[in-house]
Amino acid sequence: MKHYTGIESFPRINYPVVTSGTFDGVHVGHQSIIERLTEAAKRHNGQSVLITFWPHPRLVINPNDTSLRLLSTIEEKAQLLEKAGLDHLVRIPFTKAFSQLSSTQFIEQVLINGLGTKKLIIGYDHRFGKNREGSFEHLQANAGRYGFEVEEIPRQDIDDVGVSSTKIRKALANGSVHTAMEYLGRPYTLTGTVVHGQHIGAGLGFPTANIEVPQPYKLIPAQGVYAIIAQTPQAQFKGMLNIGTRPTVNGKTQTIEANLFDFQGNLYGQNLTLKFMAQLRQEQRFDNVEALKQQLKVDQQQAKQALQHLSLPQPF
Repeated sequence: MKHYTGIESFPRINYPVVTSGTFDGVHVGHQSIIERLTEAAKRHNGQSVLITFWPHPRLVINPNDTSLRLLSTIEEKAQLLEKAGLDHLVRIPFTKAFSQLSSTQFIEQVLINGLGTKKLIIGYDHRFGKNREGSFEHLQANAGRYGFEVEEIPRQDIDDVGVSSTKIRKALANGSVHTAMEYLGRPYTLTGTVVHGQHIGAGLGFPTANIEVPQPYKLIPAQGVYAIIAQTPQAQFKGMLNIGTRPTVNGKTQTIEANLFDFQGNLYGQNLTLKFMAQLRQEQRFDNVEALKQQLKVDQQQAKQALQHLSLPQPF
């Protein structure tokens, strides 16, 4: 897959079949759209093209709204789209000036002059341009003038999949990582840098890697204990993870701490990617540290049981 920042460097290709959207998480619904896109491109000996926008439009249009949480960073999205079989990813820098483009300007500047679109595939309720004024009906009525074919994915096809990024966010906010896994078609992942913590876990006999996620918009699942698979720069490890404030030891801020089974070494300053496989329990306050230590032994055993059927996958 080729990745472009803006349309200026996009080359002329044979029969571009195009779609657009944020595609947050690249869930199974998105994957079905990409499959439809690539199949249409193959029929015409063409290539598939996806237009996405970064930063996320909400971050630009409502900069004071800090509530937005996304399932994927732009880097994760690109990797997932490439895996789905996309030929070209065009990442358009979303600015306030860009948000003011009318639907006609978007069609002319991006779809026609920028990409040379021959076929456009959009969802049943897709809108574009300033104030979301552009519609399938407008595109269909003017397809001859614009010089490209338009195909709308019927509502029934979208509803049959029954998946949306919103549903996945809600599942993760409740700790339902198994539900999120079904919707995504893969485990939810979180990547961050290992930083120094208070070494409380080591004192309990369960040393942890404290993970700092650099993107404030990246969705972190609900507080609790999870069975995970962790990708280190060296290899993959099964483990358990706690997200929470550590109330038993009077913690005040949320931390993300991974205990990797059978790991020996130093991970400080390195990136760690976590795959959420199962939720074990919610975070809770224990009467004392000894009670917490005993629960951690139970958590470890339950995590190993939850992961026992898994062979360590290939690096992701």
